[in-house]
Amino acid sequence: MSEDASLSARRLKLKLALEDLREMRGFGTELVTLIIPPDRQIHDARTMLQNEHGQAANIKSKGTRKNVQGAIESAISTLSRYKTPGDHGIAIFVGSIIVGNNKTRMVNIVVEDPPQELMSFRYRCDSTFELTQLEEMLIDKKSYALFVIDRSEAAYGVATGKRIHVQEHLTSNIMGKHRQGGQSAQRFERLIEEAAHNFFKRATEHASEYWLPHLENIQAVIIGGPGATKDFVVKNDYFHHEITKKITKTTFDVGYSNESGIRELVDNAGALMGEIELDAERQLMNQFLAELARAHPKATYGEMMVRSALEQGAVDRLLISEGLRKSRIELKCNSCSHHWTVTLGRTEELPNCSSCKKSDIVELQSESLIDEFTNLSAKSNSSISFISNDTEEGAQLLQGFGGMAALLRYSLM
Repeated sequence: MSEDASLSARRLKLKLALEDLREMRGFGTELVTLIIPPDRQIHDARTMLQNEHGQAANIKSKGTRKNVQGAIESAISTLSRYKTPGDHGIAIFVGSIIVGNNKTRMVNIVVEDPPQELMSFRYRCDSTFELTQLEEMLIDKKSYALFVIDRSEAAYGVATGKRIHVQEHLTSNIMGKHRQGGQSAQRFERLIEEAAHNFFKRATEHASEYWLPHLENIQAVIIGGPGATKDFVVKNDYFHHEITKKITKTTFDVGYSNESGIRELVDNAGALMGEIELDAERQLMNQFLAELARAHPKATYGEMMVRSALEQGAVDRLLISEGLRKSRIELKCNSCSHHWTVTLGRTEELPNCSSCKKSDIVELQSESLIDEFTNLSAKSNSSISFISNDTEEGAQLLQGFGGMAALLRYSLM
């Protein structure tokens, strides 16, 4: 797997872990967060936990004392599996979480090899887990400023990573170019131009105020619109001088100056926006759809077909939706000892035994489909791309093709 794909996989794995961790709550201060940066020794963390275990004996509530000490013991046991925190550090989240009807369940979640280095050592007991350092790793700071305008309306926002955010849509009160009774044509024209000037000034000031606090992360300012107004605004220095320095030489013709125009601007400027992945995602999905329409397509989709193609070494590039939330689960029936494997979503109930049809089922182990197929991709030397849900093409992959597809090295038909 390439370095970029590996980083994307680690970011997605962290994103999935944080989705679960954010929802977890404990009774009182019973959830233990332990964050160890790469420059800290595992031995030091273990010694600290042992001291905290002794201190926890002073907790007055018997139930809280038992749960906190149990969480610390579980964390110590987890640490015994590691000699070092690794190149980026390790984070351990352990404790008894509320699962409904005043019941609790012990969880032990380890985040190893995060996408960036953990910066500081952290130990905390609380009713929620401490996630700040990990949350910050998912913030994509590189962005592009987007602005569309004509004489009747304007909109502005940013594109960051794979996401487009439209901050504001403004409309003007510029009158149409027709005569009003009793007014000279020249005076009426001056009023129109004055209103246009005020609107251009208002729109560019709003946009500049929004972008300036984040200017160091903005790679470029991209301007578009349906007519000549966009070029007039740029040439006449309506923008803040610091913003002007980052305006691209090329402006883009788009059909609208509202939210639709912003999205069209991203489409038209895709080749220009090297750091933005929207255009690359769209091209990959269009390539897949075009291949699928052929008589002997070098493409396939769905869990079963993609798994088979990976096992045959036929996959050139694997496409996985970031919205895929299913796991491959190994089950055992306590009634007849039958073992089998199923794919289930997060909220789906365990099925009855496929052999004796009884419901006394236990879960032996579970692995997310994203992790499983990432590993299969690495073994078959396939490239991998994670497709967001924020584009029409990304939504189509998740809803229409089961969240995974593949471009093949050769046709399987």
